[in-house]
Amino acid sequence: MAFSKNLIRIDPEAVTRDIAEKLRRSVGRHLHKRGAVIGLSGGIDSSVTLALCVRAFGPEKILGLALPESESSPESTRLAQELASRFNIRLQVENLTPVLEGFHSYARRDEAIRKVFPEFEEGHTAKIILPGDLMEKETLNVFQLKITAPGGEEKTRRIPLQEYLQIVAASNFKQRCRMSLLYYHAERLNYAVIGTGNKNEHEQGFFVKYGDGGADVKPIAHLYKTQIYQLAEHLEIPRDIRERIPTTDTYSSECTQEEFFFRVPFEVGDLAWLAMERGYSAAEAAAALDLTEEQVYRIQNDIRRKLKTAEYLKSAPLHLVEPGPETS
Repeated sequence: MAFSKNLIRIDPEAVTRDIAEKLRRSVGRHLHKRGAVIGLSGGIDSSVTLALCVRAFGPEKILGLALPESESSPESTRLAQELASRFNIRLQVENLTPVLEGFHSYARRDEAIRKVFPEFEEGHTAKIILPGDLMEKETLNVFQLKITAPGGEEKTRRIPLQEYLQIVAASNFKQRCRMSLLYYHAERLNYAVIGTGNKNEHEQGFFVKYGDGGADVKPIAHLYKTQIYQLAEHLEIPRDIRERIPTTDTYSSECTQEEFFFRVPFEVGDLAWLAMERGYSAAEAAAALDLTEEQVYRIQNDIRRKLKTAEYLKSAPLHLVEPGPETS
């Protein structure tokens, strides 16, 4: 079969039935839980996951949590509320700002930012980004720090490793605090925590270990981002959620998933990845995508590097066994 864009198409109703049945079986029979807790960000992935859980359990057995903090987009909570109303589920909003301040998350992050930009102060915003579109030129995944002054002036510099690690570590408190609250509510209700990561995030490592990567069940981790959009239309997710640009909603500056991590549009990256997985040549993929072979190679090589890096994030804790007669 020739490679084409249609290969990534799914049967949304069949996929919905399959996931709903597996959710019922996994949560009820294997985990012995009686409902689902889901973090709702106002994004496409958590919205689709919620709709699938409603199909699996019914709205009365679901608790949605909106977990904003001082740097979250107000749109995230508004859209979570719209979604909860659309699917008639309970929604609880909990502000994480006091918890993050208690961990000194903002202060630790800003300390590292000022080592790169000493002028960074209250009123400035910041984000970490990668170099531009992979389809334009070959560049390594070298992270850059971009700040914006209150007047709109922007500055970008390559970020040293130590400062990069401190900013990421401090920012990751946000995801780990959210995970802790999800499990608090799940335990008090005897519900399961349902993960909302898609295949792009789960396989390429776009999640925080023991943060948004922490869940009891990951029902959409086998689906490409573009397939999530196919499900969203079928499940009648509100249009303003479907049309929202995917964002990290982590940094104080608005930061899209594409500029922070993926570097190409999902409709291109997903097909290049699918071609790689199914053994099609770069030439076949390039012809279907109207790209050059070199562009396809660059996209696929970037995906391969991320798949390798993600192995640590997906690994279980190591169990060390003392050497003995049976292990020596």
